Amino acid sequence: MYFAARAGVAIRIASPQPDPRMLIYLLSRGRSLYSTQGLVSAAEKAGHEAEVIDPLTINVVIAEGLLEFYLYGEPLDLPDLVIGRFSPVFTQLGSALLSQFAAAGARVTPAPQALLVARDKWRAQTALTDYGVATPAAAMVHDLDGLPFAIDRLGGHPVIIKLLESTQGAGVMLSREMQTTLSVLQSFGSLHQGVLIQEYVPDSGGADLRVIVCGGEIVASMERIPAVGEFRSNLHRGGRAVRAELTAAERTAALDAAAAVGLDVAGVDMLRSRRGPLVMEVNASPGLEGIEAASGVDVAGAIIAQLLPAQ
Repeated sequence: MYFAARAGVAIRIASPQPDPRMLIYLLSRGRSLYSTQGLVSAAEKAGHEAEVIDPLTINVVIAEGLLEFYLYGEPLDLPDLVIGRFSPVFTQLGSALLSQFAAAGARVTPAPQALLVARDKWRAQTALTDYGVATPAAAMVHDLDGLPFAIDRLGGHPVIIKLLESTQGAGVMLSREMQTTLSVLQSFGSLHQGVLIQEYVPDSGGADLRVIVCGGEIVASMERIPAVGEFRSNLHRGGRAVRAELTAAERTAALDAAAAVGLDVAGVDMLRSRRGPLVMEVNASPGLEGIEAASGVDVAGAIIAQLLPAQ
């Protein structure tokens, strides 16, 4: 079966009796990862066909007004749905591939622009603020001479320093005094890394909430508790997770955060504070293992059920 698109309209040359099952491509370099396998299994249980494809193996050709997809030199069928799960280093490639599949007529998730926004912490912070979602105060500093003023506006030290594109707690540091902050920013500056400085919120004791939002509904939630001596609650950093019951304000914050960034499937991270819930990040490819174990919810199944009907 061969697919192409002209002027943004998919053209399908198929057999007289096409397969009634829907075809799903899961674009991931981690074929054996828990989340990848969980989504494939959920799709197959729902009666669909799911294939894991390394995004680096896809060739896209635009010739004579046609958009064509190839895998190892062979024509690639156009799927009904493309689910992208890309590490930060492949964000730009992932967004481009999702855009191209969407132009050919496939449904894609995440939306290409939403992926770019979610992966850039400053753009995400701006989107959340524009939508009216409460977040910890944050600043971007390009001129170190302006650092003392920015730190003062954030309420002083300690502060959280984050690389603009990072996941699983990597590139996130807690700085308790100005000299440390200066040293970190000077190091990142020499590497031409974008850095966000965020207010430290002590109310939560380092714990945070992870909420999975799918199709405008909350699917599952957990509280992540950091390991002793660790300020980051990420499970990859030794934290532990327990099921969380959300307040009405927390549910609203999670739903609004996903909508602000434009994600139909999102992992929303927030802090519980005296000021109410504060959204820290919105993840476009949230991991499923920890939250399924903590909540007891089949999150992969819920995602597939929302994106495609069962057969």
